[in-house]
Amino acid sequence: MKRYGSVIGVRPEKLDEYKKLHAAVWPDVLKMIADCNIKNYSIYYHNGLLFSYFEYTGDNYEADMAKMAADPATQKWWDVCKPCQRPLESRKEGEWWADAEEVFHCD
Repeated sequence: MKRYGSVIGVRPEKLDEYKKLHAAVWPDVLKMIADCNIKNYSIYYHNGLLFSYFEYTGDNYEADMAKMAADPATQKWWDVCKPCQRPLESRKEGEWWADAEEVFHCD
């Protein structure tokens, strides 16, 4: 199992919409998350930023992420969520959510 954290901004005028979307995530999207070996997935909000955390339990992260990205329901979900988000200027090339470095963990 590998832990992943990432950060993105949220547009202030879209925060309520983003929260409403995530209060009722589409069942097909939740199924795809599980099918792609993602567990314990959470998104937190603080002061204009969203922090995402999940645990990956599969053995081919790139293949699972490609499977998720190719899923039509997930693509539609991203289409409604992306206008709410504001990617960080400091993100790496090709990132939407900026990967965060784990600096501490305690079980």
